[in-house]
Amino acid sequence: MNLNSIDAVVLRLIGHPQSGWIDLQKENLTRIEYLYKLTTAKAATHTVTLIPGETTVVFLEQIAQQLTLDAVKLKEAYAKEVDSGEGLLVPDTYSVPKNINEEKLIEFLLKESLEKHKMLSHKLLGYYDKTKWLQLVTLASVIQKEAASVEDMPMVSSVIHNRLKKNMRLQMDGTLNYGKYSHQKVTAARIRSDKTTYNTYRHRGLPDAPVCNVSYEALEAAINPKHTDYLYFVRGKNGEHIYTSYFSTHHKNIVNATK
Repeated sequence: MNLNSIDAVVLRLIGHPQSGWIDLQKENLTRIEYLYKLTTAKAATHTVTLIPGETTVVFLEQIAQQLTLDAVKLKEAYAKEVDSGEGLLVPDTYSVPKNINEEKLIEFLLKESLEKHKMLSHKLLGYYDKTKWLQLVTLASVIQKEAASVEDMPMVSSVIHNRLKKNMRLQMDGTLNYGKYSHQKVTAARIRSDKTTYNTYRHRGLPDAPVCNVSYEALEAAINPKHTDYLYFVRGKNGEHIYTSYFSTHHKNIVNATK
């Protein structure tokens, strides 16, 4: 229904139109009923939340269950729309229309996320370039998976930057927590069998695509690492990482952490 100047006056008298999706409850409305519904109808939405560090596969399975959708159709719809499997969604809470189907939900989430990515890129870099931004998201995703906390992210970033400069393999378990493996413990057998570029024990450099969906803090740490000469870290008994520049010290730290 198109609104005219008289409608605008009526809306000012009865209230302000709501933003977002609303439930009009019935299709055949008079003009006055329609204008009234715009200001008073309840929001016809569900909220879904993507947690930083979660993979898209797991997120889609979660929201399929939450919204009673078909998880397979949801994943297929996502695969049709993207070149890279991970890193394209921005962790946030989204209000999505009730009764939305799988294809429309993916279209909605990707559109919303693309706008957020562009905004973040302009904020952090001053410009948006799709290829360069995806490379940054890939780096940030490794930081996201490896860091013990938000405060730890710049330190993890420094190790990654230092190892890349020396052409050392990253050798980080977190890169193998991609896709359906998001919450699985990385074993020696898995390291031997995984042939993808996510396996940074086998392949040099960063994976070809992000490991997960990333937070603003991880992106910021990727751009602004701590200035250190650290090359190694291990999680200590208190859950915090212990850093060192020397393999001999790193080996001792591993032994101490497992005692």
